[in-house]
Amino acid sequence: MKPTRFISTLLFVGLISSGFMSCSSNEDNKVDKPIPTEPDSGLPSQLTDNELMDKVQEQTFKYFWDFAHPVSGLARERSDANAYGGESPNIVTSGGSGFGVMAIIVGVERNYISREEAIDRLNKITDFILNGDRFHGALPHWYNGNTGAVRPFSTLDNGGDLVETSFMIQGLLTARQYFDSDNSQEKELRDKINLIWDEVEWDWYTNNKNSLTWHWSPDNGFAINLQIKGQNEALITYLLAASSKTHAIEPDVYHDGWASGNGFINGKLYYQKWQLPLGPDFGGPLFFAHYSFLGLNPEGLVDRYANYWDQNVNHTLINREYCTRNPKGFQGYGATTWGLTASDDHQGYSAHSPTNDNGTITPTAALSSMPYTPDESLQALRNFYYNFNGKLWGQYGFYDAFNKSANWYSNQYLAIDQGPIIVMIENYRTGLLWDLFMSCPEVKAGLTKLGFTSPNI
Repeated sequence: MKPTRFISTLLFVGLISSGFMSCSSNEDNKVDKPIPTEPDSGLPSQLTDNELMDKVQEQTFKYFWDFAHPVSGLARERSDANAYGGESPNIVTSGGSGFGVMAIIVGVERNYISREEAIDRLNKITDFILNGDRFHGALPHWYNGNTGAVRPFSTLDNGGDLVETSFMIQGLLTARQYFDSDNSQEKELRDKINLIWDEVEWDWYTNNKNSLTWHWSPDNGFAINLQIKGQNEALITYLLAASSKTHAIEPDVYHDGWASGNGFINGKLYYQKWQLPLGPDFGGPLFFAHYSFLGLNPEGLVDRYANYWDQNVNHTLINREYCTRNPKGFQGYGATTWGLTASDDHQGYSAHSPTNDNGTITPTAALSSMPYTPDESLQALRNFYYNFNGKLWGQYGFYDAFNKSANWYSNQYLAIDQGPIIVMIENYRTGLLWDLFMSCPEVKAGLTKLGFTSPNI
């Protein structure tokens, strides 16, 4: 049961000994005890759900504020300074930074930073983007944070990445709606956001087909030739492409492209409980239910293919049920230790899911599902925080992943995993980012154009 949201009640935020306490709703203020699934770590057990969510949001926020690249203001791809042959400190991510833009908004709302500090940082970010490499308006997956030059993601991928671009635009439009004061600083920020938004040539990335194409490079053209087809994390890409005032796609590109993927329609009933309208078997990794929906509100969102609230709730419950049943017998899986999604693991990096399971649990999977499964996600949150002797918790919140069967515990962070935690917890508590993004007139028009209905249009 999702709580009623009252943003105004969040204006008073009092500092407490281990976090920030705020008022949201009656459900938001309930007190739970730690789930006794592991030996207690000795961490304080008196935190309410509200206090614990405050603590997680504040700590996670630091990844995008304290650890941001000093020149660009963007989020570093990952925290490991030795990654990518030692290049990691200067590799910044477009998509993860889009999530970080939304985290900065949360930081202002919860008094972690001032409005003025946020505007300064967002001006740094938008200036960097406007002066850096773009490819028919699209951002690369990675930048060199010092120079603004593309840092190739792979041999052929040294140009525009339309999906990563859409994650950044989702964040920037949300910021545009939030920073709406009638003063020169906020007007300037809004103008720069609109310029970045208007210069993305979404229609050009169709490559003269009825489908969007993921990559283009000035050296390699469309050589990667990866068309963006569902069901995956890229619904937001098609929505923004349809919403553009300057380079919009037609609805046929959505229906003939996105909806034509081999794994688009599912329709199966899982565990005799949950029907999954779209996506691969068991729904795929849980980030499919997160990245596009940091701003796009799935509540009551329906098109000819799915009810997207049902899609995301059922996807999450199927993922949790799989972990609870634990058919492969991995150590530690259970009703409070669940969540399969893309992350680091003991073998490298993988998009974990019920059909690609090697025993790795990734905290962002359950925590970023908070709006969909609040009771189950809060149980997982308490378990991760209290019952692992501090192994999962560090400077920027929960570490990326762990695998008890392999006795492996990450001590690193990834921007794309940290961002959804703070944003989706906020959407559960107040709906703030959903309300802001859905207030964009272009988004309302784009949803209508593609045949969506929603109480939020």
